[in-house]
Amino acid sequence: MSLVELRQPSRSDAVTGGAMDRVVERKGIDKRILIGGTVGAALLLILIFWLFAPRSGSESVSRDRLTIAAAQSGVFEDFLPLRARVTPLVTVYLDAVEGGRVEKKLVEDGAKVVAGQPLAVLSNAELQLSTLEKQAEVEQQLNNMRSQELALTQTRNDNLRDLNEAEIGFAKMRRQYELQKSLADKGFVASKVFNDTRDDLTYQQKRLEILRRSVQQSEALQTSQLVQLRAASSSLAGSLGIARNSLGQLNIRAPVTGQLSGFEIQLGQSLQQGERIGQIDSAGGDKLQADVDEYYLGRVQVGQGASADVDGKTYRLKVAKVYPQVRNGQFQIDLVFDGPEPSGIQRGQTVQAKLTLGDSSRALLIPNGQFFNDTGGNWVFVVDKSGSGATKRQVQLGRKNSAFIEVVSGLSPGEQVITSSYSGLVDKDRLTFSSGD
Repeated sequence: MSLVELRQPSRSDAVTGGAMDRVVERKGIDKRILIGGTVGAALLLILIFWLFAPRSGSESVSRDRLTIAAAQSGVFEDFLPLRARVTPLVTVYLDAVEGGRVEKKLVEDGAKVVAGQPLAVLSNAELQLSTLEKQAEVEQQLNNMRSQELALTQTRNDNLRDLNEAEIGFAKMRRQYELQKSLADKGFVASKVFNDTRDDLTYQQKRLEILRRSVQQSEALQTSQLVQLRAASSSLAGSLGIARNSLGQLNIRAPVTGQLSGFEIQLGQSLQQGERIGQIDSAGGDKLQADVDEYYLGRVQVGQGASADVDGKTYRLKVAKVYPQVRNGQFQIDLVFDGPEPSGIQRGQTVQAKLTLGDSSRALLIPNGQFFNDTGGNWVFVVDKSGSGATKRQVQLGRKNSAFIEVVSGLSPGEQVITSSYSGLVDKDRLTFSSGD
């Protein structure tokens, strides 16, 4: 048997683990790397914001709210649709030429009247009295002028009678002188008697010459006075006619044949001079009046052709008058029928008409839309090929009708443009489409 000796280790030999522990040094992140990473992250955020943030010249809009159409080649029909009103071809207004009190009303409003037909009778005591005074004054002046004319005629007759007597006296004295001359030569007539006869002949000859000159001068003067008197008489007679016509104006008559309207005077009503009391519309003659956008003011001329469809039939028209005054962005034109007039139209009725502005021709076209009012046809938003947005582009647009606008330059066939309203977008250069509201 062997014996094993167990020894208790001394305290100095005890394992403490102290020889197994080591101090580990902890290393930190390099400051340069930290600064560079921070700067890179900031630049990345700025780039992302720049790419996706909305710019001042761009706008995000819903595609569903836009109307988009493609430019395409086609035939442009240069016409202008019109909404015209049927009005009388000729309207004559009735005014009270002389004021007065309504004594009689002979026709009612809406009646058909003929030229010269009495419509109403007025009374004006002051006008009647002044007319009578004027008539009496004029007649007195006419009588005075007739007396002057009669006196001139009598003076003329007296001068002619004196001239006739002088001519006869001269003729008698000349015959006596010729008879005594042949006898005096033979000694049968005394010299004194013959000399007296010769002196009488000379007197009669000079007297006749003086009377002829006097009558000639009087004739010229009397003729001038008679012309002046007759002219004054004619003027006074005209004044008298005007005075009598003023009284006649108290009887209101229809100036033309047609339909009376607006004639609403009442018995006993006092009308002022020049007051409008009604109108007469021409019978059997109508025209169309239409309002046209001021854009076409330079393209509408008198004589241009047009057409209107009434009861399934097409009727030819032409422009009769253009009113250049622009009100509320529109001006007015008159259209008359170039041929037979529809029998079924009524005054005040609305008729659809078409005004021809030019010949049809092939062109690049885009649909007419509200965008034209916002841009004036100077630019449009053209949709990108990707369809994700649209860019502002300068274009030149030409003629337009109710359906299409002619493209002169700036677009190619197949390119799509936004034709709806650009309200709120006119200051944008770029649009980005969104899928919804």
